[in-house]
Amino acid sequence: QVQLVESGGGLVQAGGSLRLSCAASGIILSIKTMGWYRQCPGKQRELVAAFTRGDTTNYADSVKGRFTISRDNAKNTVYLQMNSLKPEDTAVYYCNADVRSGIWERKDYWGQGTQVTVSS
Repeated sequence: QVQLVESGGGLVQAGGSLRLSCAASGIILSIKTMGWYRQCPGKQRELVAAFTRGDTTNYADSVKGRFTISRDNAKNTVYLQMNSLKPEDTAVYYCNADVRSGIWERKDYWGQGTQVTVSS
């Protein structure tokens, strides 16, 4: 089993910054993709930023230029630096990872979510 533990959410004023962290632990042979999604009440979960193949990153258009995803492969940890936050960034942010734990075992995992609230 693999666990994803998120931290770093909170309340911030518009224009402020937050940094989210997500650490993966457990039986991990490799992590294929890892990134961040968010979900607002009544809306579908959407991609925010993620590492896809290799070092390729993918960002939602709404966060380009404001958010930066980074990672520490040695720690199986991914970060999301969020700058110039807007009230519309308010959501529960979820970490996601596609993890290979064995030759025949590959599974998609989600963290428990961390609340980000941006006040106007």
